[in-house]
Amino acid sequence: MSLTNCRFYEEKYPKIDSFVMVNVKQIAEMGAYVKLLEYDNIDGMILLSELSRRRIRSIQKLIRVGRNEVVVVLRVDTEKGYIDLSKRRVSPEDIVTCEERYNKSKMVHSIMRHVAEKTNTPIEDLYQSIGWPLNKKYGHAVDAFKLSITNPDVWTEVTFPNDVVRDELQSYIGKRLTPQPTKVRADVEVTCFGYDGIDAVKDALRCAEAKNTPETQVKVKLVSPPLYVLTSQCLDKNVGISTLEAAIEEIAQNITKAGGSCHVKMAPKAVTENDDAELQALMDKRERENAEVSGDEDESESDGAIAADA
Repeated sequence: MSLTNCRFYEEKYPKIDSFVMVNVKQIAEMGAYVKLLEYDNIDGMILLSELSRRRIRSIQKLIRVGRNEVVVVLRVDTEKGYIDLSKRRVSPEDIVTCEERYNKSKMVHSIMRHVAEKTNTPIEDLYQSIGWPLNKKYGHAVDAFKLSITNPDVWTEVTFPNDVVRDELQSYIGKRLTPQPTKVRADVEVTCFGYDGIDAVKDALRCAEAKNTPETQVKVKLVSPPLYVLTSQCLDKNVGISTLEAAIEEIAQNITKAGGSCHVKMAPKAVTENDDAELQALMDKRERENAEVSGDEDESESDGAIAADA
């Protein structure tokens, strides 16, 4: 029994009419030879007639060696080990569903393989005692793993091979699957050219943070007048976007009352570390430019106060 190789599911072979993920290994006159990635790389074949609904002019344009493909199972001969597959009978919706399941199963397999290596336990033993029973009860083991982070009762019906396996699995799940906050950002230009314009801008920006709660936090940073950046971090990206949209609306209402305006330069969206680095580089550049301009000390102090207050 292998330490790290095993099929993802309890059934040794896929069922007829089920959708599976395969990797293309070779293209021949009869069709394409593939490996079924979810079933421990057993062999399968996509017949030439099952590659496309259209007339085939070039097999290479339809399917390529090394590429993963979603296919549907036509026939399974468990005695001879033949599995006939079809690519042409797969719809775009089928592809999305299969890819989602495959990615979840790949995540479970990665966790199982880690535990197998760390505890020197054959991976099939882990699937039999943990993975496959959780698949039955929760629809997919990865959903059970995620739930276990906040609800340890998930493990009450699981029989672990030993305490070492249990501790390693629970620890690794905590590291791999604990949700990470998503950072959401929006860029706005806020201006007010009235007599108390600077104070009006400060007050409007403060309004963006006035309704902060422990779950929804908005922070405002100055890039360089009149450009400001609003950020929010939360587990649910959509909540973050809604939070910033509400903050922008609050700013707009307040600055408009004071005779100013608020223009959205970048609508709220989830950002990456690379986006953050680009923003920081822009802010550093603007700071250097401001430092090089003489005679703007008073203005800089006022703008800095907005950034500090915000």
